[in-house]
Amino acid sequence: MYRFLLTPRWWGINVFVLLAIPFCVFMGSWQLSRFEDRVQDHRAVTERVASARDEAARPLAAMLPVDQATAGRRVTASGRYGKQLLVPARELDGRRGFYVLTLLRTGSGRALPVVRGWLPGTADPAKAPAPPRGEVTVTGALEASETPGSDGVGAQGGLPAGQTGVISSAALVNLVPYRLYDAWVTLDHADAGMKAVPATAPAGSGLDLKAFQNLGYTGEWFVFAGFVVFMWFRLLRREVEAQRDADLGLLTADHPAPVSGG
Repeated sequence: MYRFLLTPRWWGINVFVLLAIPFCVFMGSWQLSRFEDRVQDHRAVTERVASARDEAARPLAAMLPVDQATAGRRVTASGRYGKQLLVPARELDGRRGFYVLTLLRTGSGRALPVVRGWLPGTADPAKAPAPPRGEVTVTGALEASETPGSDGVGAQGGLPAGQTGVISSAALVNLVPYRLYDAWVTLDHADAGMKAVPATAPAGSGLDLKAFQNLGYTGEWFVFAGFVVFMWFRLLRREVEAQRDADLGLLTADHPAPVSGG
């Protein structure tokens, strides 16, 4: 009854199935390993950022440029505060508010964006405390420039004067008259009654959209493998039933038996 499996048509079907199933399983396993790697990276970076709070602060210049090894590490820098901006629509502890961002003009001739703290409510210059005068030394966590979409940062346009939607040198270069570091710092201890903004894991090391895309692709590849097996059994059953009907003489001229070799 199963001699039709030796026909050229079924040889082609069988070879396709034998190649498709291992390929789908391999691709699904690879996507799953990518997701697990991202989970492990996220865990390692989160632990490192948390442990960095107890490390001794190092000079800013020694920690640049910012990468996954230096992001979240404590740094120190000295200078004088200059222009101040507000960063609206930032959440902290489940509440919506804004960052107070002040440019620290250092002895290198460049300015370092410093998040001095967070305040609840709508961004309002009247609520933001003025920065300290004179020479100051700041200590906080080093962060890489933000990009729209990273850590929920939105590309906000049409903001009022004195506000920026993204903390990055590319966004700030048009708002302040200073040369800028391609980095920013969030203070360990916020100024003047504000709340300190905790350091975050660097971009590309968290459970972001790409990580869950890997998990979704994992499911898709395993579904494809199951679908191939299902269709093979369905074709086999259909062929066997047609062969049985032909053997019993149940097929008529209007319903001929399928040609296995066709």
